Amino acid sequence: MTTTNRRLAALALVSVAIWPLTVPTAHADDPPGSAGIAAPPPAIDANASGLMLPDGATLAPAKVLDIKQIVEEEGGAERRQDTNVDVTFALQAEVLFPKNSAKLSPAATSRIAAIAAEVNNLGSGRVRVFGFTDNLGTYEHGLKLSKQRAVAVQQVLARSLDPGTTFDIRGYSEDYPIADNATEEGRKKNRRVEVSFPRTTAP
Repeated sequence: MTTTNRRLAALALVSVAIWPLTVPTAHADDPPGSAGIAAPPPAIDANASGLMLPDGATLAPAKVLDIKQIVEEEGGAERRQDTNVDVTFALQAEVLFPKNSAKLSPAATSRIAAIAAEVNNLGSGRVRVFGFTDNLGTYEHGLKLSKQRAVAVQQVLARSLDPGTTFDIRGYSEDYPIADNATEEGRKKNRRVEVSFPRTTAP
């Protein structure tokens, strides 16, 4: 995906979870951003001489760090989020579809093809395609339109991916906004299609 003539802003966020934890598996009905933790922390020998702890000192409980990096085009037309578990691309509806339509624009194909190349590069065998709208119009219309848009993106992705790739396709209407629907700028960000996939194929 080219970054020519684009200004990119990167933001790294760190969230901490205390071990021990169970390792949940993401399912088709899970809401966006609910993927599980990739692996437990490495085993540490609290008595190892190399730790050079002061007399009487002990190690604090081990922690799992989930590193999240977000890169967004100026204006938010495209947003990429990387964690140690998965990769998520969010494309604003305006760069993919005409207003209130699920018919892909000519410019959309190259953006979706670039995402497909990333899926192939990471060897991911499962892809989730989720559609979202703003809060204008009825919720029911938003459900229909967001699902139709997710299906349209999935169909283009499938042309470039392994035939055995599994897809989870959902339309969420105005649920799970990422910005304030009280402003047009926020609604524009909420009208989007997200494509997410694990960093590697699950064993």
